[in-house]
Amino acid sequence: VQLQASGGGLVQPGGSLRLSCAASGGILSINRMGWYRQAPGKQRELVAAIASGNGTNYADSMKGRFTISRDNAKNTVYLQMNSLKPEDKAVYYCYVVARSRTRWSLTDYWGQGTQVTVSS
Repeated sequence: VQLQASGGGLVQPGGSLRLSCAASGGILSINRMGWYRQAPGKQRELVAAIASGNGTNYADSMKGRFTISRDNAKNTVYLQMNSLKPEDKAVYYCYVVARSRTRWSLTDYWGQGTQVTVSS
């Protein structure tokens, strides 16, 4: 299973970005999808996650600003980020919990990360 993330970049404070992450490669089903982020010198932290039934959860600092969604037909998870702040600068990593043709048990798979920079 491979994950390809895109959509990062440089944005001014108050601006918006939309991240996408497409999973591919022998996928049978995807349970949970989500995003983590890691800022320089800090631990990786959960941003948002979405379950197969579309239940969502967010880190407190992202509530009301970020929205996670998924397109099951495309095996893709999205993260709409609004009202971005300089402290949102980080590398954003997507993940899925999935079953595949080569691994029946639910397994975590990670994308390569996409850089988000918020600066004027």
